[in-house]
Amino acid sequence: MTRFPTDLSNVRRPIDQANGLPNPHYTDPDVFAEERQAVLFDNWAGLAVDADVPEIGDAVPTTFLGMPLLIVRDRQGEVRVFQNTCRHRGMILVEEPRRIEGAIRCPYHSWCYATDGRLVSTPHVGGPGQNTHAGIDRDLLGLVEIRSHIWMGVIFINVSGNAAPFADAHADLLARWAEFDKPLYHGGEDSRFQLAVACNWKLAVENYCESYHLPWVHPGLNSYSRLEDHYHIEKPGRYSGQGTLVYRQLKDEDGNSFPDFNGLSDKWDTAAEYITVYPNVLLGVHRDHSFAIVLVPEAPEHTVEHIHLYYARPDTDPALRARNTAQWKDVFAEDVFVVEGMQRGRHALTFDGGRFSPAMDGPTHLFHDWVAAQLERHRGVPKAAE
Repeated sequence: MTRFPTDLSNVRRPIDQANGLPNPHYTDPDVFAEERQAVLFDNWAGLAVDADVPEIGDAVPTTFLGMPLLIVRDRQGEVRVFQNTCRHRGMILVEEPRRIEGAIRCPYHSWCYATDGRLVSTPHVGGPGQNTHAGIDRDLLGLVEIRSHIWMGVIFINVSGNAAPFADAHADLLARWAEFDKPLYHGGEDSRFQLAVACNWKLAVENYCESYHLPWVHPGLNSYSRLEDHYHIEKPGRYSGQGTLVYRQLKDEDGNSFPDFNGLSDKWDTAAEYITVYPNVLLGVHRDHSFAIVLVPEAPEHTVEHIHLYYARPDTDPALRARNTAQWKDVFAEDVFVVEGMQRGRHALTFDGGRFSPAMDGPTHLFHDWVAAQLERHRGVPKAAE
């Protein structure tokens, strides 16, 4: 039986003395539930992408950590996230993705909601033929809206409502990538794919944060963007990742490449960066395209990676887009045996969370430390006790 709560004191030590998170943080349902609240619900977690609801009235039901949610693009073109439950008896409102032509109608008793969440119709609520009742105030019974924000095409949500505004919580990263604060065009169906991996979601983050594994796991990529071409990106308590000084644009047989984003500095002629937006969004930026990976935890040992590719213009060449998607899918698929192997390794009873290379694992250690900090905040551990 797992001892709960877990001891995180070793995790929060300096990197040359620290251990990684204990095994239960990858295997135990109780710890998974604790992280659900402290790490994912209390912060700005990635849910989906705005390209999932491209047109007014589009509605997509989804489940995030067991919570039924509904993503809607309302009549004003704004993307909203609601609990996918009727305020009457808690019935699921929308079962499959569809276009809302009129109102969101509950299939149980036909209570109806506008796409902005307002309750607009309550048939027979006061008795047969009586559609109002003094005890039912429609203004107080709209859909429960989940706080949301869109950045780099990703829909971030703060379920608890307690996080600082997104622009404040991620001010450093928004400033770092201010040059990419411009329209991004999702490549469409040929620019999205999923990978179901048998591992805890955090292992996908840990692997993404570092370039240490490139020579052995990604030999093709390492052949031109070598380990020594990479650098660490470290912002304690905020985000971490890696960058490369060598980015090679994909070209077709005629030497054509994707159009560049406008207004980029010279740095991006050859550089690219890959950063984890804590807790569960992996982003990559290049001169001519970007990508977003939203990690959706399904269970302690199962995660679905939702990958989306974006471009500077909507009219990119479909054949080249397809090649780019295939290339990235190959790269990300190369990581599957690693994260799944680490997951199996977390069932070794005496594994102590592992040690970090002080020279190579800084970004990953920062992620462990951040997760531990969220859990200690949630547990009410005083700062002085860290």
